[in-house]
Amino acid sequence: MTTRREFVKNTVITSAALGLAPALSSALAGCAPSDRINVGLIGCNGMGFADLTAFLEHPQVECLGLCDIDESVLNRRAADVEKIRGKKPANLYKDWRKLIENKDINLVIIGTPDHWHCLQMVAACEAGKDVYCEKPIGRTIEECNQMISAAKKYKTVVQVGQWQRSDPHWLDAVNFIRSGKLGKIRLVRVFSYQGWCPSIPVLADEPVPAGVDYDMWLGPASNRPFNRNRFHFTFRWFWDYAGGLMTDWGVHLLDYALFGMNVTAPKSVMAMGGKYGYPADACETPDSLQAIYEFDGFNILWDHAIGINDGAYGRNHGLGFVGENGTLVIDREGWEVIPEVVDGTTRMEALSLKKGTGQGLRNHVTNHLDCIKSRNQDTNASIEIGAHIAKFSSLGNIAYRTGKKLVWDGTKFTNDQDANKYLIPDYRGPWKLPQV
Repeated sequence: MTTRREFVKNTVITSAALGLAPALSSALAGCAPSDRINVGLIGCNGMGFADLTAFLEHPQVECLGLCDIDESVLNRRAADVEKIRGKKPANLYKDWRKLIENKDINLVIIGTPDHWHCLQMVAACEAGKDVYCEKPIGRTIEECNQMISAAKKYKTVVQVGQWQRSDPHWLDAVNFIRSGKLGKIRLVRVFSYQGWCPSIPVLADEPVPAGVDYDMWLGPASNRPFNRNRFHFTFRWFWDYAGGLMTDWGVHLLDYALFGMNVTAPKSVMAMGGKYGYPADACETPDSLQAIYEFDGFNILWDHAIGINDGAYGRNHGLGFVGENGTLVIDREGWEVIPEVVDGTTRMEALSLKKGTGQGLRNHVTNHLDCIKSRNQDTNASIEIGAHIAKFSSLGNIAYRTGKKLVWDGTKFTNDQDANKYLIPDYRGPWKLPQV
């Protein structure tokens, strides 16, 4: 089963190895200036560069700038763009604000750690750029609110990197769920068991590596000594920058729980978990977590673990829509229906696995480019969609960190004022939370 790491690696390698540089450069030369999309990427590791690679499959897209606080990453990715397109980007930056100031760039891809997304997206909107932003769109409720306000105020065409919203087999499954054939759905079981995620050993602080602007990497996060565990990919296991597996995989999978059930805010949420697998490692976020979201007539259960693969239904990730007649199970490979058999009676017909195309990211980028051309803000994963599920995932983490069952009214917790302190981020100066 494809892991997130393999997906990123294969997307970049496949595109870079196509040998299409002359053809793409020729096609770009034939594009009228008014049809060109000039892209700048902020945060060049991982999914940020995978996103850029998908955009560069379109001949009307030109990469004018790259930005990363790590010179080694910046130079490597500039060379990768040259392999794809036959030339390096004209502008390389270590300060993301300089990229946004470039008036020739009209689309900004944000691939930075989560704690940077709000500041960078709002600034791009204010500068008149369209935005493709990696998920989760924000770390906190108020960040998400400000990002929605900025997109609306400046009429920005935003696509959030929840590319499953553009993957046909996920949409086909939602149509089946809403057909009523499963009967009354009592539970949506959502799970992510990532055996490839290793434990993070405790490491000593060390000097900042040469070529790294560490103060800019920290940005609005707390000022801490440099530690390799908190840098690059493993930032996601620390509360200063992200929300662990709940917000990394949760925004993809929980999004489809809400979409399939056609619901929005839960009535309440509670969560239990901890560092059960690796109690002495360096991670702050839990390696095992279960969160229960309460709705009228059904619950959504989130269940995650790192270091092991045995989730449910023989899969390491996915959703199970548990109905009276049967359960629809879906993951990135495809979807199927497992019928209920009670007292020897089979309540519905089984449906064998309907495989997906694996073209979610490519479709997502195409949808974004089409919407930019028509100035349609209703992209497949709009800012409203991205913000809503980022908030939803954040609620689960807040319930875990407080250890309480929290009642939610759509904007705040009504039974615990202390929990509401998690709704607004505490930025390190001179950075300030945008007020749009």
